[in-house]
Amino acid sequence: MSLPRLGVVIVTMGNRPRELEALLASVEKQDVPAARVVLIGNATPLDGVDVAENVTKVPLGENLGCPGGRNVGLEVLRESGEVDAVIELDDDGLLVADDVFRTVQLLFAADPRLGIIGFRVADEHGHTERRWVPRLRADDPMRRGLVTAFLGGGHAFSMPMLEETGLWPSEFFFGHEESDLAWRALDAGWKILYEPELVLQHPKTSPARHAVHYRFTARNRVWLVRRRLPAPLIPVHLGVWILLTLVRSRSLAGLGAWWGGFVEGVRTPCAPRRPMRWRTVWRMTRLGRPPIV
Repeated sequence: MSLPRLGVVIVTMGNRPRELEALLASVEKQDVPAARVVLIGNATPLDGVDVAENVTKVPLGENLGCPGGRNVGLEVLRESGEVDAVIELDDDGLLVADDVFRTVQLLFAADPRLGIIGFRVADEHGHTERRWVPRLRADDPMRRGLVTAFLGGGHAFSMPMLEETGLWPSEFFFGHEESDLAWRALDAGWKILYEPELVLQHPKTSPARHAVHYRFTARNRVWLVRRRLPAPLIPVHLGVWILLTLVRSRSLAGLGAWWGGFVEGVRTPCAPRRPMRWRTVWRMTRLGRPPIV
């Protein structure tokens, strides 16, 4: 069995130096070395970051957002011709085991239609929050299986899948970029596996810590469904989402920013529109998450 060559992409804004140092060390300690590691500096020069010989530093003059920065790293790996699969990690994450890369290799080698592997994210106490489990019934974070989504903090991609589906939607900048890529992968017939034995330790944080969270979450959700859903499902999905947002919202200021983002998503272009096929809708439904929630 031929094992895929692995690459790693990490994007940083330079504001977590200790966490980044620990993450790079955990990448280096893996029992299977990565063929290439690309460290992207989003609007940061990376001058003070010490790296191993197989790490390529790419400082960017502007902040391209997480998906835009990752696309730069993916392009570097693709052009190198040295990588068959890529692992992407948040700069404040940590690989607590040293066999993560080996497990990723074996999973991809065993199934040529496996496109995405989602890691389990857990805090420093080993606890996995419900919102970190990529399924609707999130009561058991240790339940392995095929899913319709993955977490951006820790995951692995098949490079042949990316060649077919395309890269991250960089225009999203922050929020729902994982869903856009996951839906494209599923529509192209690729599988997404949630593997809880692959753990990325990550601090317990709230996405609302980002100032643009409410606006971008709303705008990008509207863009997502306009781009990817069959026309009859667009008002259904948005209607369900509006209702859930109103029920869950605890902040009037946040709700105002969310509504502004929603209007922006409706009014601004979101091309290209390539809606998923109805058989993909049915496939997602059978996997437990129809694309209306």
